Amino acid sequence: MNYIGSKNKLSGWIKNNITQTITTPLSEVVFCDLFAGTGIVGRTFKPEVKQVIANDVELYSYVLLKNYIGNHLPIAKAAFFIEKLNSLSDKKGFIAENYGENGQANRLYFSEENAQKIDACRQTIATWKKKGEISENEYYFLLASLLESADKVANTASVYGAFLKKLKKSAEKPIVIEPANFEITKNEHQVFNQDSNQLIQKIEGDVLYLDPPYNARQYGANYHLLNTIAEYDNFIPKGKTGLRNYYKSAYCQKGKVAEELEELIKNAQFKYIFLSYNNEGLLSVAQIRAIFEKFGKYQLETKKYQRFKADKTNNRNHKASSTEEYLHILEK
Repeated sequence: MNYIGSKNKLSGWIKNNITQTITTPLSEVVFCDLFAGTGIVGRTFKPEVKQVIANDVELYSYVLLKNYIGNHLPIAKAAFFIEKLNSLSDKKGFIAENYGENGQANRLYFSEENAQKIDACRQTIATWKKKGEISENEYYFLLASLLESADKVANTASVYGAFLKKLKKSAEKPIVIEPANFEITKNEHQVFNQDSNQLIQKIEGDVLYLDPPYNARQYGANYHLLNTIAEYDNFIPKGKTGLRNYYKSAYCQKGKVAEELEELIKNAQFKYIFLSYNNEGLLSVAQIRAIFEKFGKYQLETKKYQRFKADKTNNRNHKASSTEEYLHILEK
């Protein structure tokens, strides 16, 4: 997924810094990814650690994490169920009416055919679950597969804060449900869907990795439609973009973020804490250092990298911008 703050390109650098800092062998480590998003960092460590604890307050993230982190044994009938979903006839439902082309709400997030196929798949997955035809593991595997496949044909620039006026080429392509294949491991893992500052009081481990929101952009607003597909409930979408009520993180609020981070660090029952942040964040390096140094030994690693964002000023699809990524390290 094209995801705000994704650590896909940085996961190797993050892993190297973590493995070089800690003294415990990875095979004995309980690793927690507390603001996990799509789970890239947790997935990087999953094959090598004793256990991954993954958490995110957003439901669409929780679905992805339940599949990519929580699922650890093969799903025997995976190909059968995926084939069934791809063979379904289109069906006009909540997504088609409220977010599809020619729907009653006139929101162009998906083509008419793709919106109706998403409805058909989502309703079928729910029916299978209700009738006991699929297990919980199969449910999250199929729902994660649907979310990622829907995201690939969404008619947006990147996030769901707005839709494009005309269907772009990728949004015109028929949706194909691709399997969200996960790493097989012998060990079980834990996945949560909670506020991070509340969950941190209930868990413990060896390595805590933090990748909170850096700025004022709320993930619940930017990915509201993925939450709606995951939840598939009846509500009245608000405004031009069809927003639902969403969780508002204190980490996106300048007046609250420092206090929220300090409270989290204070309550963390982990020896090593690693915090990803960058030079565009609400907190400065000095502010984070001051918080970390209250609780133990602090060090900082930095890396410059090129990230890409939509270029609205000309006809090119993307332009590069240089960002400095910080990895704040605390040994409590």
